[in-house]
Amino acid sequence: MTVHRTLPLAGKRWTDTGRAHDERGLKGRPADDTRPVPLPPELVALWRETFGTFGTFGTFGTFGTVDDGRLFFNERGGIVGSSTYDRAWHEARERGLPPDLVCSLLAARPYDLRHSALSTWLNAGVDPTEMAERAGNSVKVLMTTYAKCLYGRQEIANQRIDKLLREYE
Repeated sequence: MTVHRTLPLAGKRWTDTGRAHDERGLKGRPADDTRPVPLPPELVALWRETFGTFGTFGTFGTFGTVDDGRLFFNERGGIVGSSTYDRAWHEARERGLPPDLVCSLLAARPYDLRHSALSTWLNAGVDPTEMAERAGNSVKVLMTTYAKCLYGRQEIANQRIDKLLREYE
């Protein structure tokens, strides 16, 4: 997937256009820059299946996108409202989490998935430079923000250090 721009919700009073969403380039990049985002094959397969089932979603473009390339849109082709995302997210949490975790802070908001993904990549041993490129962050941000989410990794670290030291024997 290629990310071209962001549309953060700012409110009509706070944008130059008078629209609720402010159109911006990607954070920390030139205005016309893009960023590739690798997707898991399972997600791509799920999207392809959805597009095959639901077709082109009317007159809003092909393969389930609107003409400007957005994958998610409302029934008129507009930007999905934050209240719609919020309702869908809370319903998904109730369906997907055990009852004792629904009231917890686990995945309290959609953005928490980013923290989970990046922490998982760090736990998997993905090179931080590669991670930074994929995530659109600096290595410094990754290490100061997401590395704090690593728990119980001491034993794995000890095993890796021991293995490396044994190679020198």
